[in-house]
Amino acid sequence: MQSERGGPDADQADAASDDALRPSRSARKRHAEAMQKLGERLIALKPVQLQRFGLPAELLAALLEAQRLRSRAALARQRQYIGRLMRAIDPLPVEQLLAEYTPRRTKA
Repeated sequence: MQSERGGPDADQADAASDDALRPSRSARKRHAEAMQKLGERLIALKPVQLQRFGLPAELLAALLEAQRLRSRAALARQRQYIGRLMRAIDPLPVEQLLAEYTPRRTKA
């Protein structure tokens, strides 16, 4: 008996189109690493500067907690957590604001 969609071939076509829409595993990993690195740049800012970014409360609290931590292992876990939270927000406005706080290097 065939399904309403037209049989097993239709199910395979649906699965193939889902795969085409979804980014590859390596692309997802690259994005996750980029968000973690962006989070590391935010950790380096002063708390007053972080307030100006308009970040979600949970992310802001995680960034402030990372600044407080001294244990290398705990800080590594916190950076991964911050990276996970960063994936839920649009990074473009954060990167633009961060560019304002990053000192420009001049040639000597």
